[in-house]
Amino acid sequence: MQSIQFRIILNIDRAGLLRSLWGRMKKLAIEEADAPGLLQQLGKSGLRITPQREHVYNVLLGKKNHPTAEEVFIRAKKGMPEISMATVYNCLDALVSCGLVRQVNQDREATRFCSNMQPHHHFYCDECGAAHDIERIDNSTEPPVAMPQGFKPSRYEVTIRGLCPECAVKANK
Repeated sequence: MQSIQFRIILNIDRAGLLRSLWGRMKKLAIEEADAPGLLQQLGKSGLRITPQREHVYNVLLGKKNHPTAEEVFIRAKKGMPEISMATVYNCLDALVSCGLVRQVNQDREATRFCSNMQPHHHFYCDECGAAHDIERIDNSTEPPVAMPQGFKPSRYEVTIRGLCPECAVKANK
């Protein structure tokens, strides 16, 4: 996502132009941040956009490695030092409930958050614990396995386990 930078020279604001310009810049920044549909999706769910929700969402979009809530908090704190862990949890909950992010659970580990809402699979590294998206070959809602009588799948996800490229290299040394 592109970053917009503005330079404001304060001594030229004689007629309240700065206030007007600031309002237009904020609107532009929200529209820029809304490229993936943040404003629309939150609105559909009856939620309003807040700087914290926008920031947490951008953190998830910035590095799509399925972070835990704690990892999101650490990253979010860098750009918004005043954000609290409770706020991060609330933002993640709002983003999940409006369909912008989904929870990914792996065994009994901490819940991870995935901003890739396209149908895809996951690869989990047994060594470092990293989670990676694996693109699906087809978009069928039918899983590639025989379903027991009466089961009606609505979607499916394949989980693959093994070593990521970095850990595979280390294991071969």
